[in-house]
Amino acid sequence: MQKYGLIGYPLKHSFSIGYFNAKFKSENIDAEYLNFEIPNINDFMEVIGENTNLCGLNVTIPYKEQVIPYLDELDKDTAKIGAVNVIKIIRPSKGKIKLIGYNSDIIGFTQSIEPLLQPHHKKALILGTGGSSKAVYHGLANLGIKSVFVSRTKSNPDYLTYEELTPEIIQEYTVIANCTPVGMYPKVDFCPNIPYDSLTPNHLLYDLLYNPNETLFMKKGEARGAVTKNGLEMLLLQAFAAWEIWNK
Repeated sequence: MQKYGLIGYPLKHSFSIGYFNAKFKSENIDAEYLNFEIPNINDFMEVIGENTNLCGLNVTIPYKEQVIPYLDELDKDTAKIGAVNVIKIIRPSKGKIKLIGYNSDIIGFTQSIEPLLQPHHKKALILGTGGSSKAVYHGLANLGIKSVFVSRTKSNPDYLTYEELTPEIIQEYTVIANCTPVGMYPKVDFCPNIPYDSLTPNHLLYDLLYNPNETLFMKKGEARGAVTKNGLEMLLLQAFAAWEIWNK
């Protein structure tokens, strides 16, 4: 039996295990999908070594960047992004195991947001600076949209901080993507600290979160007439892409 899985910490919110095991059952695929909840990235190679029939992994928070030094190779687009969420494991009959990193987040995000984009959507704010935000940045760039990262601290001179988000900036940047865990279940009464009163019907708010189905970030946007979308479709699309990567 082939084995696939997810590494991250924590994994209680994980969608992947249910999705893939349901897929394997419905399509009569002799495989199983497991969660590998590792508290430290140093445990990663232990997962690889102890599971000799492991063919592929998904990677989630907080290891999308931390896992890269353990890999043998990165797909070309993934190298540009600097974050991995899919690992293909090649086990030759002789010789060393090969671990190749890919990013299916960029595929899922691009396919999900593209139908919602209008001609006035020229600039975007990306809330958060982690692995997912980098995939979103490159996905938006591929769609012709210029983006700026928003961080809690001025860790990079090119980033904006939440305190710097004036009404004028909100009016100029009509796409806002939440790539932070703020508002995720169970802490559903929280949302990123942006000036929601400055939002308009011209705005598109995309939340990578999918639990809850409608986050407070989305609710506040809808109250101002903005178009909103959660990350469930992106999740499904990136899962489709992950399966293709493992089996190509």
